[in-house]
Amino acid sequence: MVKPKKHLGQHFLKDQDIARNIVEALSADNQQRKILEIGPGTGVLTRFLIEKYADNLTLIDIDRESIAYLKKHFQGLGDKVIEGDFLKMDLSHALGEEYTVIGNFPYNISSQIFFKILEEKDKVVEVVCMLQEEVARRLVSPPGNKDYGILSVLLQAYYDMEYLFTVDASVFDPPPKVQSGVIKLRRNKLEKLDCDEVLFKKVVKQGFQNRRKTLRNALKPLNLADEVREQEILNRRAETLSVNEFVKLTNDIASGGNTKV
Repeated sequence: MVKPKKHLGQHFLKDQDIARNIVEALSADNQQRKILEIGPGTGVLTRFLIEKYADNLTLIDIDRESIAYLKKHFQGLGDKVIEGDFLKMDLSHALGEEYTVIGNFPYNISSQIFFKILEEKDKVVEVVCMLQEEVARRLVSPPGNKDYGILSVLLQAYYDMEYLFTVDASVFDPPPKVQSGVIKLRRNKLEKLDCDEVLFKKVVKQGFQNRRKTLRNALKPLNLADEVREQEILNRRAETLSVNEFVKLTNDIASGGNTKV
């Protein structure tokens, strides 16, 4: 068996029913799409994925011991078991134009995985994953909630998101010190935001870096035009703005406050 490695944030799920439920959360249309499992470990999800998606399944894990185990126990996958770092690899040659991501994400890099998914948002159609419950709830949190943050806004701009269920720490080896949560993301119909997307990301990040301040103070480094600084919306904090309000604010900043509602 593979020994869980603390430096890789490995906590192996033992409960087969939970593993099956995670896989069954995938949408029916994934039969026709490539599926990438991130961090399969000992293959607890892989066993159920193979039942439906064997021809379209690719696994990637950074742990050499896990790769050896997976190649031995899932020989039918052959070269679709890849040793590497998802955060650093270009998998477009293996996955094609569109693909779905599934996995029990390592807690210590889950946010980084989502930033990479955002970079691939035009290809990643769906994500079903398990991660730390606190992070999971933060990602799906609506505006006005203290959990709402940078990744909440950026992901909700492009994905419809749903919190599915909580997983108790006792069903892992070793048990983590926190509960886990399973969420589902589905790419929305929006091809591009109705604003400068680079500036949008900058406004969101700057707003939340000083989340206890009003936006008027938090966004000072952006050197806002006088017309923008006078706007009522800047009396609010970043955590109260919806995606659409961030889009409008981005357009106002870009135009010096001359856009129309």
